[in-house]
Amino acid sequence: MAKIDFEIVTPERVVYSDEIERVSLPTPQGEITILPHHIPLISALSAGELKVAKGNEEIIMAISSGYVEVRPNKVIVLADTAERAEEIDIARAEKARKKAEELLKTRRTDQKEFAAVMSVIEKELARMKVAEKHRSRRAHRAIQEEEFKKQQTEN
Repeated sequence: MAKIDFEIVTPERVVYSDEIERVSLPTPQGEITILPHHIPLISALSAGELKVAKGNEEIIMAISSGYVEVRPNKVIVLADTAERAEEIDIARAEKARKKAEELLKTRRTDQKEFAAVMSVIEKELARMKVAEKHRSRRAHRAIQEEEFKKQQTEN
């Protein structure tokens, strides 16, 4: 099966770099999925969930705004921030979202400041959504494993 050379880069670090089967990304026009041999493309990215498929594994990350460049069998994501679902602290994300919402309520803001605060809110909501989805999947998997073990001991 054909693979894609994939990389996610933020100003701080290379978050992920590997060969993958596909990646789904949030854009302002909606989610797009990139498969091997995709046509060349450059697109803006929105805050949201990024899903990478590699073999039987699905890696979920929260990203904020940025860009994606698609070349023949190579995809590069340049994002302001990117975090794996298991790295996200939900309490910290909720606190940052509430702080940004309070700022909107208590201060008069110009358009530039309003856009910056809304960007923070979108980013934190995306982080929370990805983290909660990851935790519920992990809990569901643990229940399935427990039921499987129980069936094995009964047989």
